[in-house]
Amino acid sequence: MTFDSTLTYRTAQIIIEDNATESCGFIEAMTHDRASNIKVVSSYNTPAGTEFAIQYQTVATQSGQPLTGQTQICACNKVSKETIISCINSGHHEIRALKNKTKASTGCGGCSSKVNQILEYELSKLGINNENKSCQHFKFSPEELSDIVRVTGISTFEQLVASYGFGSGCAHCQTTIKSILADASRHATEKKKGMPWQSADDAFVTSLQKDGYYSIIPRIPGGEITSDQLIALGEVGKEFNLYTKITGGQRIDLYGAKRHQLPSIWKILIDAGLETGHANGKALRTVKSCIGTNWCRFGVQDSTRMAIQIEKRYRGIRSSHKIKMSVSGCNRECAEAKSKDFGAIATPDGWNLYLGGNGGRTPRHAELFATNLNDDELICYIDRIIVFYIRTAERSQRTAAWMQSLTGGLNYLQSVVIDDKLGLVSSLDQQMITMVDDFQCDWGTVFSDTIKLFEITQLVSPISAGSSIIPSNSNIETESVEQWIPAT
Repeated sequence: MTFDSTLTYRTAQIIIEDNATESCGFIEAMTHDRASNIKVVSSYNTPAGTEFAIQYQTVATQSGQPLTGQTQICACNKVSKETIISCINSGHHEIRALKNKTKASTGCGGCSSKVNQILEYELSKLGINNENKSCQHFKFSPEELSDIVRVTGISTFEQLVASYGFGSGCAHCQTTIKSILADASRHATEKKKGMPWQSADDAFVTSLQKDGYYSIIPRIPGGEITSDQLIALGEVGKEFNLYTKITGGQRIDLYGAKRHQLPSIWKILIDAGLETGHANGKALRTVKSCIGTNWCRFGVQDSTRMAIQIEKRYRGIRSSHKIKMSVSGCNRECAEAKSKDFGAIATPDGWNLYLGGNGGRTPRHAELFATNLNDDELICYIDRIIVFYIRTAERSQRTAAWMQSLTGGLNYLQSVVIDDKLGLVSSLDQQMITMVDDFQCDWGTVFSDTIKLFEITQLVSPISAGSSIIPSNSNIETESVEQWIPAT
């Protein structure tokens, strides 16, 4: 893919492998421009194997007003500014109603801030004071009520008005709440799809690689590992002829394991004090750290200790998407905390907490949530934010996109977590206690339960492991081994 850039237009030459119509979303992915900043000038349907050009123009985005009517705001659902304005003029004056009607910002959520800007601008033109409250029976906006329902699990209008409203309600708020309850039910149902396994990899409690073999990824909290554990990893790598790599997340990964070898490998690692790293699910991946005050002359807080405490607290908790964390021992930021979903940076007086950072295709710096927190405050705020994120984020939505989709953004999240605006703090705290208490090491549980051990043995034995794991076009030779029976 090549670009010919000028001050106003860019042209993308794209090779199409399959018959397809390319959209702004593809251009956004390849150029790191946001969809709301792009106007497609021309595009073509073409047969496979041919080239075509998409010409697009960047447009002003300082507020909702400068964008032209045809500007595509939502690339995921191809919603223009004109469509959004028409919906507002037809009476959809609340952000959730606007999103439900137009489908704008119901995909990745990246255009949420732009949709909010347009709504605010158009309402100001209409002379409408956008207090955004449901009615006189609730002091909360529909968005806030939706968050309350998702966090608390309230399932009826009567429960909601009794706990968070006034009187018995009216036809207007009953209609709004009915929609919120239906949406919350759909949200919960979607998150349960595929559970208790979130992916096919979970069936074998490990990650399937592209060549049909598996990776062994034990958890190494904070990047701290003992000499005996290093020796155990080395012995496993040597005995089973595995490729070994130190990752950017401060873990040691072993690649190339055969399916029937998984119980034998994990038995050795579990006995060495290691545990499953949950690298195959939507959960906490790693908590990266520097060496902090233990060894660094610049460190002002013990970042390694804090990273280990955080990782051991949140390990295994399933969420809407993967979560990465980091703890830096000073403002030199060696652990790159501002590029993580949750980042803590030490100060002489405590910790600064950052949220919503990520790398990848669309890098985003984390936002400063709170400053100079003590250890207990830091853990408390992370507890509440994680639960609130799990309960309110869409399926497969990273924290960066989730924060952008929140009406009110960072300020709203601070009011929920710190000021208890929605009255949810006690519920958030209690739910985190339950999540922490429910932790289990996947492979450790297998070895401690004879029924689970038998089940996993049947799944991974060479008799059941056939050519289905190795692609038919692979040049990997089919393994020829005796039936494996785990030691008891």
